[in-house]
Amino acid sequence: MAEHNELGKRGEEEACRYLSEQGYRILERNWRFRKAELDIIAEGPDHIAFVEVKARESNRFGNPHEFISKAQQKHLIKAANAYAEAEDLQKDLQFDVVSITFKPEFRLEHFKEAFYPG
Repeated sequence: MAEHNELGKRGEEEACRYLSEQGYRILERNWRFRKAELDIIAEGPDHIAFVEVKARESNRFGNPHEFISKAQQKHLIKAANAYAEAEDLQKDLQFDVVSITFKPEFRLEHFKEAFYPG
């Protein structure tokens, strides 16, 4: 497996661990719809969070969460809508980002409601 894939997988593991510690229940990982993949779908007490995980070795070229384009957001929103419809979700939906850097020290940031549909 390519090094960037390993880094992404490690980042998703860290994000799941963190979200679970915060009281979220992980519903799905790597759920695919057409061109989009929802990294983590997690249930909080009053909402469902569609969580995009961005992991980088360091922030030398910028913070990981800064690399989510408007086009990627559109794909994620379409995928989330498809999931919500398929599962007949009744809770509020939100889009979160978990940003992770591993060096020079481990840093995880959770951006709740990082972007909005529309």
